[in-house]
Amino acid sequence: MSIIEAIILGIVQGLTEFLPVSSSGHLEIGSEILGVAGEENLTFTIAVHAATVLSTITILHKDIFNLLKGLFKFKLNEETLYLLKIGISLIPIMIVGLFFKDYVEGFFGNGLLMVGCMLLLTALLLSFSYYAKPRQKENLSFKDAFIIGVSQALAVLPGLSRSGTTIATGLLLGNKKETVAKFSFLMVIIPILGEAFLDLIKGDFTNTGSDLPTISLISGFLAAYIAGCLACKWMINIVKKGKLIYFAYYCAVVGFIAIIYSLTK
Repeated sequence: MSIIEAIILGIVQGLTEFLPVSSSGHLEIGSEILGVAGEENLTFTIAVHAATVLSTITILHKDIFNLLKGLFKFKLNEETLYLLKIGISLIPIMIVGLFFKDYVEGFFGNGLLMVGCMLLLTALLLSFSYYAKPRQKENLSFKDAFIIGVSQALAVLPGLSRSGTTIATGLLLGNKKETVAKFSFLMVIIPILGEAFLDLIKGDFTNTGSDLPTISLISGFLAAYIAGCLACKWMINIVKKGKLIYFAYYCAVVGFIAIIYSLTK
């Protein structure tokens, strides 16, 4: 993988991690177009995902600081309850990670047919969340947190947008736009860092035996971080304005193209 290819895939990851268009699906598409094994190279994949987590922390650092400050007061306050909701939302993805990780990884690198189908599903979810008008809730409940967590676990499939699925689920449950957007971005921090840590322990996060140059890895990381910062801030504003329907159109178009390409290749 060259530096230019790493930067392109890094930008793709950084933008699509937060925009509801599926980062895993676009990495598959980008890898297919560039003819590189971006998604199959575990080192690169972990690096760019870690970069987007860092961009989340950068943009939402005030929210994270306030949550931690409230937690260390060691009492059942609003911040502690919010963190408990995040903890509950992580249960489904932990189950998938512990018991079905190898099965899920088998879906990656198998062509664009599944990516296209999952992008169409993402488009449907975004459309439903745009046109549905559920009664608005004041606060995100523990039950909602778990359901959103289930949607995050399902979104491990390539082409099914994590942010799109979790935000759409939260909106369909009647939660406020800004509330569900921030919850969606905060709840992903621990799973990605946890996965990177486990792979580091197992020795998977290494360039040994890989054709990936260190400079390409660093370039991809920086590109993903910068693009992620821009996309995270942009996405929160987009959700506030309720303009997710445009991403539904985009996912539908790209999904159909991916399906047609995979069937005619």
